[in-house]
Amino acid sequence: MKEKIDKISVGIICARLQVHQLHEAHRDLIQTVIDRHEKVIIFLGLSPLRNTYNNPLDFRTRKAMILEEFPKVDIHYLDDNPSDELWSKNMDDQIRKWTQPMQSVVLYGSRDSFLPYYKGKYKTCELAPEVFISGSEIRRQVINNYEPSKDFRAGLISATGSRYAISYQTVDIVIFNEDKTEMLMAQKPTETLFRFIGGFSEPTSPSLEFDVKKEAMEEANVEVGDIQYVGSLLIDDFRYRNERDKIKTALFQTKYLYGKPEGGDDIAFVKWFKTEDVKKNYKTVIEPVHHNLVEMLIEKGVI
Repeated sequence: MKEKIDKISVGIICARLQVHQLHEAHRDLIQTVIDRHEKVIIFLGLSPLRNTYNNPLDFRTRKAMILEEFPKVDIHYLDDNPSDELWSKNMDDQIRKWTQPMQSVVLYGSRDSFLPYYKGKYKTCELAPEVFISGSEIRRQVINNYEPSKDFRAGLISATGSRYAISYQTVDIVIFNEDKTEMLMAQKPTETLFRFIGGFSEPTSPSLEFDVKKEAMEEANVEVGDIQYVGSLLIDDFRYRNERDKIKTALFQTKYLYGKPEGGDDIAFVKWFKTEDVKKNYKTVIEPVHHNLVEMLIEKGVI
């Protein structure tokens, strides 16, 4: 038996719903609020970031998903905010915008919902779900199990095209011997010339300097110290030449401390070069993609 519907009050749900289809817990929550109220509003949390791992779907996509099953609910977005107080104030402002002054309001959520963070003035009600389903787990499953249909391909194109262009952060490392008369350079298996040791910065690493030490050890099996920032440059990596995304590297000079230099990771082998030879003959020694790094070292008087 359904609960008696309150024709005056409004039921409010605030959720993210970052899944490819509503699951049982979502449906139970929405239907429960519909059973209690004549008017139901769903506010979808909107991240300032586009197409991220935890927020892959935009507002329009999620709104359409809900309306397929619950066509009579009102759906609006609510911007994320780092402050619970400001977020709650924005929530209250939006509620006032989409309701009438004589209507009372009840906000619904589960134990793991927005309710513990809400600091606003409206009444809240926690609903205990009969089942717990993890949206994160659903997204992990979808990543590896999807139907490569025409609609899927169109969605993938749309999502990729609507995200912000990415500037990928890398580090490149000049490894000097004690008196800077020699430089340790690396050669990749598919290349005939040499390049500086380096790689992509790890998103969770504490600093670029940490990345420098990590790359030196992984690619050349050496420990480096006296790490000094030289400058940054756009890298003409062929993989990104025709893409909106680009690579920017931070160039560091370091001092070799210890370790037996040898190639590792994606490096075939490493070799010491006379610094003066690199300075004079870099166009015939160094891969073209790193020519601008050598030129920066010359310009700044590092070599």
